[in-house]
Amino acid sequence: MGNNKSHVGALLPILVFLILYLGSGIYFEYINPIEGGMGFYVMSVVVSFVIALIVALYQDRSRTFDEKIHICAKGIGDDNITIMIFIFLVAGAFSGIANASGGANSTAYMLLSIIPVQFAIPGIFIIACLISMAMGTSVGTVTVLVPIAAAISQTAGINIALCVGTVVGGAMFGDNLSFVSDTTIAATKTQGVEMKDKFRVNFKVALPAAFITLIILIIISMESGAAEFAIQEFNIIQTVPYFIVLFISLMGINVFVALCTGVLLFILTGIITKSLTIASAFSAMGGGTSDMFETIVVAILVAAIGALIKENGGFSAILKFIKSTFKGKKGGMFGIGLLVALMDIATANNTVAIVLAGPIAKDISSEYDIDPRYSASILDTFSCIAQGIIPYGAQLLIAVSLANSVIKDANITSLDIMPYLFYQFALMIIVSLSIVFYKDNKDIKTINKESF
Repeated sequence: MGNNKSHVGALLPILVFLILYLGSGIYFEYINPIEGGMGFYVMSVVVSFVIALIVALYQDRSRTFDEKIHICAKGIGDDNITIMIFIFLVAGAFSGIANASGGANSTAYMLLSIIPVQFAIPGIFIIACLISMAMGTSVGTVTVLVPIAAAISQTAGINIALCVGTVVGGAMFGDNLSFVSDTTIAATKTQGVEMKDKFRVNFKVALPAAFITLIILIIISMESGAAEFAIQEFNIIQTVPYFIVLFISLMGINVFVALCTGVLLFILTGIITKSLTIASAFSAMGGGTSDMFETIVVAILVAAIGALIKENGGFSAILKFIKSTFKGKKGGMFGIGLLVALMDIATANNTVAIVLAGPIAKDISSEYDIDPRYSASILDTFSCIAQGIIPYGAQLLIAVSLANSVIKDANITSLDIMPYLFYQFALMIIVSLSIVFYKDNKDIKTINKESF
């Protein structure tokens, strides 16, 4: 660590952020709700972090303002933060062009057309897993699939909360694993590991959880009887870029190459199928990158605040607490998981939670001799579990809004969906067991020597 002193008061900026962001969210969501609005989006996360940054700059009177700005600049200028920002921009362009070209909808309906109607719900889960893996965004997957799932629910008479919860579960599967997911990018970059190596560790946890979820959904489908629904038209050409990006990502090819290839392919297929023009393609990419601006600004603000907190001894205080509370390597792993989960519960954004907890997790992994691939996996997994369960997270709020817009008399809430979040609950159990029964892996140690 850059500073050996431990000072719990240095954590005040985080407390200020939590009071402003989480406090206002609870107030406007549950105490004094805003009609037609989402309470947890009244207070901008950017504004909350700006105020927290001002508090951080005001602390430690022994340093001049210019010295504090220099500390912020060093934090913002970190190689991992810079790479993360560049990847966010390309990922935004990819997401924008994918939706505008019709690739997401065509992929969903194509996969749905080959699934037996009795197993529509397990099929929706598989489709959500695949699309979220390719898109790298849980919110994007929810946006694409929830209207389809709601339509299936209405046509086949299936529980709407079950359908929507299934989509959210599959969306979090890809959010946790995808090479183009911002959470994967943030987790690997803050821990200084390769995406493909983090994927190998993460997959051993996510796959069993997905398999358990699939079995549960199959049992429910068999007990419910056959379903009937109409498949909308799709263009198979528009599905090609997703599968190519998914394939080259799983092959471990550089994320920039994968994303740029996907963008070019979506432009090409969009023009061929006449769903895009050159002008609309550029507009879609611009819109996609614009959607990433808040995430980028938050990453910059968090890096600056984190640098000041670390310099003032805040991270040392957290590390001291973790060391006194959690014993041994397994305790350190649970400490990282608890840390990022609490950050996510507070911020309602798993990427922000990882960026905020990442530097502390890096210090904890060094102190406890935890393989950085495991710390990256734990960061991503626990943040996705929390984000996929909290009723005020973007995933559940958007899913509810879309479902209610498709089925006017549905009137479901986030709380109605929570009992059907089978994947998130299964993932929580599996990752906890993996830590409890953790043993040093010789193969991973070999990878470490080769990679570093």
